[in-house]
Amino acid sequence: MGAINNLKEFEKLYKLGLNEEILNQWKNDFNKYSLGRVTAQYRNLYKIVAESGEVNGIISGKLNYELIYKKDFPAVGDWVAIDEVGNGDSIIHGILQRKTIISRKVAGAKSEEQVLATNVDKIFITMSLNHDFNVRRLERYINIAWDSGAVPVIILTKADLYEDVEIQRLKLAEVALGIEIISVSAFNGEGIEGVRGLIGAGKTVVFIGSSGVGKSTLINKLLREDIQSTKDIGSNDKGRHTTTNRELFVMDDGGIIIDTPGMRELQLSQGDMESTFSDIEDLAQQCYFNDCTHKSEPRCAIREAIGSGKLSIDRFKSYEKLMKEIKNEEKRRAAKEKINERKSQKKIRK
Repeated sequence: MGAINNLKEFEKLYKLGLNEEILNQWKNDFNKYSLGRVTAQYRNLYKIVAESGEVNGIISGKLNYELIYKKDFPAVGDWVAIDEVGNGDSIIHGILQRKTIISRKVAGAKSEEQVLATNVDKIFITMSLNHDFNVRRLERYINIAWDSGAVPVIILTKADLYEDVEIQRLKLAEVALGIEIISVSAFNGEGIEGVRGLIGAGKTVVFIGSSGVGKSTLINKLLREDIQSTKDIGSNDKGRHTTTNRELFVMDDGGIIIDTPGMRELQLSQGDMESTFSDIEDLAQQCYFNDCTHKSEPRCAIREAIGSGKLSIDRFKSYEKLMKEIKNEEKRRAAKEKINERKSQKKIRK
């Protein structure tokens, strides 16, 4: 395949966020294959958009053999090198370097990461103002968001169902340090254009949040068509999630949206605690002892802040809980990596 020097010659992929950095990596590492972006994932089958059009993709046997961890397999948002074999089918031979990765720990005891989306510029953490409103859960989402490398934005949905929106916004401001917060209503259109303005042509955003918070309804408004199926909220004022697969959509003004299934459980495998809890991290630096456990040591800045009301005891307990969860997961992951390393060495010797 000859070198292509102009992004405009990749009209379809340009609309999916192709830029010079991606193009140069493809030219240097994978130019004997076609370039495409993963727009949907169904178990082991991927929907990919290449310049020739939409194709189905499966992983090559060689790549499947080389990939060890679940998180390293293709995900929605990935740029991939494919061999188009005809009849709308293709084989994935490589994954280009990811700019950002949004992942969580898989549910249960397994020490594995599940990639929600890749190569996104912003993460829209979606939380409804009805019964879903939960500050402690939001801290988990913020932790994941900062760790990904993308910029988090908090979207409060169903604003038409709640009278004291500003009170809830103030509650979130105490934990969403430096994060923009927007309240929206898909019912009356409040805030929709504000969200649209945060995306921008050629930029990719991903919506994450719990089940039933109204992500699909909001995405339909942004896309100006009913692409995602939705269900009305039930008598208990809780929505019912309808998204079952991660999928990528292109807005008419050039923005790119990735929708994800609602998450009933959000376990952490890692996180950016320094950014998520920067207030607590800063206070800890002021403790008299460098190894202060914030339990009984004198001149503990954390306990002084809690006593004066500067720091919420619930926020500090959440910080301790997440720190413990991440450290335990790091130990499990290290043990598993040793096992996988031994398996990899056996493969090499064979």
